[in-house]
Amino acid sequence: MDIPALLTSAGMNIGISVGMFTLYSILRKQPLNVKVYFGQRIAQGRTRNENLCFERFAPSASWILKAWQATEEDIFASGGIDAVVFLRIVVFSIRIFAIATILCTFLVLPLNYFGEGMVGIEDPTAMDLLTIGNVREGSRWLWAHCFTLYVISACACTLLYFEYENVARMRTEQVQRFPTRPSNFTVVVRGIPWSSIESYSESVGKFFSNYYASSYISHQIVYRFGAVQQLMEDAEKMYKVMTTVPVMATIPDKQCCEPNAERCGLCGAGAGSNSFKKIDGGSTFANRNVNDELREKECEAALVFFRSRFDALVVSQTIQSADPMLWVTELAPEPLDVFWQNLCVPYNLLWIRKISVFIASIVFSVLFLLPTTFVQGLTKIQYLQNAFPFLRRVSDRSYINLITGYLPSLVLTVFLTIVPPLMMLFSTLEGRVSRSTRKRSACVKVLIFMFWNVYFSNILSGSWIERMGKLTVTSPKDLATLLAELIPRQASFFMTYVMTSGWSGLTFELLQPVPLVGNWLFKCVLMKEDDFVRPMTFSFHTEVTRVLLFGLLGFTFCILAPLILPFLLVYFCFAFLVYRNQIMNVYYVKYQTDGSYWTLAHNATIFSLILTQVVAGILFGMKKSSTASTCTIPLIICTALFNVFCKNRFLPLFKNRAAQEAIEMDRNDENSGKLQELVEKLPKAYNQFELCGDEMQLPPKEDDDKHSDKPKKSGSSSSSSSDGLEELEIVQQENLPGT
Repeated sequence: MDIPALLTSAGMNIGISVGMFTLYSILRKQPLNVKVYFGQRIAQGRTRNENLCFERFAPSASWILKAWQATEEDIFASGGIDAVVFLRIVVFSIRIFAIATILCTFLVLPLNYFGEGMVGIEDPTAMDLLTIGNVREGSRWLWAHCFTLYVISACACTLLYFEYENVARMRTEQVQRFPTRPSNFTVVVRGIPWSSIESYSESVGKFFSNYYASSYISHQIVYRFGAVQQLMEDAEKMYKVMTTVPVMATIPDKQCCEPNAERCGLCGAGAGSNSFKKIDGGSTFANRNVNDELREKECEAALVFFRSRFDALVVSQTIQSADPMLWVTELAPEPLDVFWQNLCVPYNLLWIRKISVFIASIVFSVLFLLPTTFVQGLTKIQYLQNAFPFLRRVSDRSYINLITGYLPSLVLTVFLTIVPPLMMLFSTLEGRVSRSTRKRSACVKVLIFMFWNVYFSNILSGSWIERMGKLTVTSPKDLATLLAELIPRQASFFMTYVMTSGWSGLTFELLQPVPLVGNWLFKCVLMKEDDFVRPMTFSFHTEVTRVLLFGLLGFTFCILAPLILPFLLVYFCFAFLVYRNQIMNVYYVKYQTDGSYWTLAHNATIFSLILTQVVAGILFGMKKSSTASTCTIPLIICTALFNVFCKNRFLPLFKNRAAQEAIEMDRNDENSGKLQELVEKLPKAYNQFELCGDEMQLPPKEDDDKHSDKPKKSGSSSSSSSDGLEELEIVQQENLPGT
């Protein structure tokens, strides 16, 4: 790709970004779009009376100022610890790439341009002149590249350490900040052994009453359920009732419902009503049938409640049986975080599911090489003209810069939209028992896929097209040498990808086109009074991977092709503002991972650093600078040792909870008399059928001891008023001068 094609792509993306930002500043002021752009604030009832604002059709940048002025406490109140950690990843990227941009732009880039290593090149505007490939062999200026690599690596490790320490501290404070969480007292038990003489519920009660008599309180068995299964069961119950009681008039109208864990489908109760219709003269028959049906629906999983946090912690980290596949325990997720469907999956089948998902992921990655190769074919049309003569006509057209510059990154971005939903499906099939761990698992899968299919596959397929199938790799050494040679040549493509997926991607994240168009069609075309847009949770598995992928690009190209760094720095700066705005206004918190995304960011950054150092060392050797190449070996070793130190120092805090904190919290609650009250509420917190009856139910606000004296705001007013006047108050508050 040459410079005109790069400028064409830059012009297209800058025009789209400016237009989208302007459109967003207008659309966010319209009452019809309040549920799209202020869903989180409406859910929290954060409104106030203001005079009507008549400047709703004038673009403004007030949202940028408000996003900039928001504090970390504001982010925590709106998005929780995961949102704070995600923005810390963005801030880390801004800091390290600001340093890299200054160093590489004013030191490395001029040395690359005046290196005179490509004196005989035909095209003087080629992007290769700005890469390390233009440095002569044996040049003493390669020491500047090595020095820059040392400075960037040292700064990155220093920033990583302090961020790791801060996130670990926040994770510890998170437990102390919300001591009333029911998950602190609850343990998930899976792999309950089957017995022909007693039900799963009876087995759980007998086991924990026998071995944990002093700490065990009660348990709640998990039942199989599902939309299709519930319809079939309701139809079967109706059929049994019709055949047993031929005359429906025998059912008294004033007969009350008897509490139970299942709905009968006759009394009109919801999924969470836990009721069963009494039939005249047949209550004993009905109760017997209900007990039999419940026993048939029992899964080999249960939630067990204990008297203290320490007891639950000990049970969760202890092997309960000589057979490790039986009585498997772990700390339970929060009630709204539990993924009830996967709790019904037999524990001994999980390994089969994981292997199947692993194979499916590999197959999908291999199949995705087809669109990747197609994308690289668009960028390198000139190399395909001999094999496909008709492409010579395309190369002579005036729009060739659009085809080779903007279109490839756009096509790749469109293809990549199917990856996050598919990886989320794979993580669901693995059997994760909580929604937060499922999303984090999907984040890991998407990240690995992006690193391979977006980074390595594009580099290798682009080289294969250039050499027309003569690319051969027979050993890891050949692969490393090949990467060192090919990575600088792909810099221009990744610049366009940063602009298309990064710059334009941020504008689409801000504009929310799918909810926006759906809301318009729902209310203006279909004339529905109900809300099309429901409060959304933040897509960490999509956004975290994009930030970390751009981090990989920044590290690997920092000394090889520094021109990409300004593009990345612009992206990270705008990402900081856009994501803060979205977290405070659009997305709401339903479940948390307590900052566990940072460990993923740390590992990805260490991988990027080591890959950069290895490639740079090999490239220095190819440039016949053995001293500079040798000097990268201690840098690689130090980076690896730093990673080991951080894992030993901080990683245990992300895997386990400290017994000391649990014991101190138990003592404080017991001395204040709160412990018994908390214990009595545990069985009510995990009501499977109520929690499954309304998946988009807003979570209750957690009590913060520091703010317990403040009255809670009600969000009920936001669900009424079809004319949108109350909702317009938020827009007025956001855009009035001086607010």
